Amino acid sequence: MYITINKQNFFNNLEILTKKTKSKDKLAIVLKDNAYGHGLELIAKLSKEFGLTKAVVQNQNEAKKIQKYFEYILVLADIPKEKSDIIRYTINDIEDIKLFPSGTKVELKVDTGMHRNGILMDELEKAVALIQKYNLNLEAVFTHHRSADELTSEWFWQNQNFKKVKEFFKNYNKPLRFHLANSASLLRTKNFDEDMARVGIAAYGCIELPKEISNEAFKPVLSLYAKKISSKKLKKGSKIGYGGTKELEKDAVVSNYDFGYGDGFLRVLSNNYETPKGIKQVGRISMDNSSFLSDEDELLIFDDATKVAKSANTISYEILTSLKENIPRLLQ
Repeated sequence: MYITINKQNFFNNLEILTKKTKSKDKLAIVLKDNAYGHGLELIAKLSKEFGLTKAVVQNQNEAKKIQKYFEYILVLADIPKEKSDIIRYTINDIEDIKLFPSGTKVELKVDTGMHRNGILMDELEKAVALIQKYNLNLEAVFTHHRSADELTSEWFWQNQNFKKVKEFFKNYNKPLRFHLANSASLLRTKNFDEDMARVGIAAYGCIELPKEISNEAFKPVLSLYAKKISSKKLKKGSKIGYGGTKELEKDAVVSNYDFGYGDGFLRVLSNNYETPKGIKQVGRISMDNSSFLSDEDELLIFDDATKVAKSANTISYEILTSLKENIPRLLQ
């Protein structure tokens, strides 16, 4: 099995997003979880080639792997052991402030309504006092939307809350940067005026939004192929795989391919998936194998994670991030 990464589609998506931010310097590519399954270092290289200078990751380990490609990296959820000129760290909880090494570049996350990570708005004064007490280098303040991809008033409500946060910091002892936009929020914004947008799923071409929010021509970047392990002609009534959950309705050629739930092909898709060419998956998906009504030596499993997600009753994020890191990723 192997994955292909379409450079042209990736750059197409980044061009669309750059038109919204009006500057490549204001576009930060989110590379957490192996770049949404696309390959951390490969996407980092492509992002640099496109001209991006900023990235967002989950932890320090990811940041260190890609720091040679960017001028700025934001770590969303980790406590550093040492400070860095390139890497910034998120303050997610007021109790964590004392754990950061003196002089660490930090960005304060504020909970404006999502109620996940970030300090509460009424903790701002206390947080600033602690940041100063422990000699941390506060560079930016940001938040995260909980419903930017839905047609509700919550997006506007959180934007108003963030305006209050910015007002609180207007007399801070040095200029700060502010950012709140993820992919969906950026696409909803008519006149982008923040210092940065954090873009993930849109860059990878698998964002799903109501047409009232966006009809931009994003293109999926990742395709996955599997190779045939074995093939056999089976009679009508033959039962396929563990538990014999699929009984053939007619004589057919059934082939087994080297891609299973151990590689990221969700077991819930068993007997409920067709490839982009309409080739049906049959039988229960195994750890390292899956069977299809095909005799092709190589099979395109999918080239658009949003379509797989519909069959699995989930979202494209889960399909993409389930793909294991050891699957070869080839630039197309």
